[in-house]
Amino acid sequence: MVGPTLAGAMAPNLVLILADDLGYGELGCYGQKKIKTPHLDRLAAEGLRFTQFYAGCTVCAPSRSVLLTGQHGGHTTVRGNAGKGEVAAQTLRAGEPTVSALLQGAGYRCGLIGKWGLGDEVDGPGHPLKQGFSSFFGFLSQLHAHNHFPDYLWRDSVREPLGNDLVPRGEGGAGYATRRVAFADDLFAEEALKFMAQDRGRPFFLFLSLTLPHANNERSQALGVGTEVPDFGPYRDPSWTEANRGQAASITRMDGYVGRLRAALESADLERPTLVLFTSDNGAHAEGGNDPKFFQASGPLRGLKRSLTEGGIRVPLIAWMPGVIRPGVSGHPGYFGDIMATAAELAGVALPPGRDSLSLVPVLRGEGEVARHPYLYWEFHEGGSSQAVLLEGRWKGIRLKRRDAPLQLYDLAADPAESEDVAAAHPDIGARVESLMQTARTESPYWPLRDGAAARK
Repeated sequence: MVGPTLAGAMAPNLVLILADDLGYGELGCYGQKKIKTPHLDRLAAEGLRFTQFYAGCTVCAPSRSVLLTGQHGGHTTVRGNAGKGEVAAQTLRAGEPTVSALLQGAGYRCGLIGKWGLGDEVDGPGHPLKQGFSSFFGFLSQLHAHNHFPDYLWRDSVREPLGNDLVPRGEGGAGYATRRVAFADDLFAEEALKFMAQDRGRPFFLFLSLTLPHANNERSQALGVGTEVPDFGPYRDPSWTEANRGQAASITRMDGYVGRLRAALESADLERPTLVLFTSDNGAHAEGGNDPKFFQASGPLRGLKRSLTEGGIRVPLIAWMPGVIRPGVSGHPGYFGDIMATAAELAGVALPPGRDSLSLVPVLRGEGEVARHPYLYWEFHEGGSSQAVLLEGRWKGIRLKRRDAPLQLYDLAADPAESEDVAAAHPDIGARVESLMQTARTESPYWPLRDGAAARK
């Protein structure tokens, strides 16, 4: 049974829109000056815009694992992008508590549209249909998802061919098209509208996991430019590089999808309210020829995707629910893992045990005193194992690639750009952060802490 919730006695629908590699500063409502995002700006003006919300990791698979499991990067199952031959390391387990399984058990109709990346095998335990989703349309493999004009997409467990050709390059179905007739994210937007229009007798959870503005790295390696869009839209004329025009067009095109979904929700006269959450899986990218400095893609923050500085993990979050969420700005320090507790409270069900998750519902309600995490934790396994801890929403500690590397410490309250390492001035804070780096995580057979060249590639 679905219980009482944010909007009263009736549990709301939940639409979670996840951009891929969208930086903190790439929306107008977060300070962007060159890229047009009118629909998301309007959503932010009418809803709640978070200024200190964090992704689960600085790359896609572990970030999505944190989001789905409600566990931080030291506890979640998938803690990195595993690569070829390490299927189990990037696959959710059978019976895994996930947001989708929790909501499905509460009577929700759950649909995943877009990129998955947490189980590539059709018959494996990580397939979306075995993780609480009743329908799936999109990419299983995140490498396949690099290609915005793929030759097929998955519908549930069946390949659905498209009209694009494929020039294969790399692994996991990656490559690029020369005959480009079907753009994946356009199809995802259409599918999302169809999903929302079905079976209105019960609440739904739509996870719209877009691939924009991620670059096609394989196309970039072959042809020099990896920003793929059907056209440049309003950026046909500026004397920018082709890659920069493609980046801007990708984000504006994504913004248009949000406008269409919003319009559909407003015209549908749904029996129950709908909470829309929009965020990104990690910070801005510098791939496909795109120049993030040109757009100031990280805004006032330092770093990009693959960095544990703020620019790599602090992401936009917009929450919109007309008549329920009052317009405003929140500095509440939340993260992807909080989506699970939020979903549990919305559905009126218990949070599964062992979660690192606090509900955002009190923040959405505008309550004065809300529960906060004493710390947030991240780890990143490329070129060595790096760790980061955010203590009390203020003190940010980072250790890069080696367990004996010196701790960097930043006071985000005074220095959100992380420009001054204050570890020497605050040894007591540094000691607390270092202790958490040792105790906050559990061991994983697939994701041990490794030093330097010994780390997985």
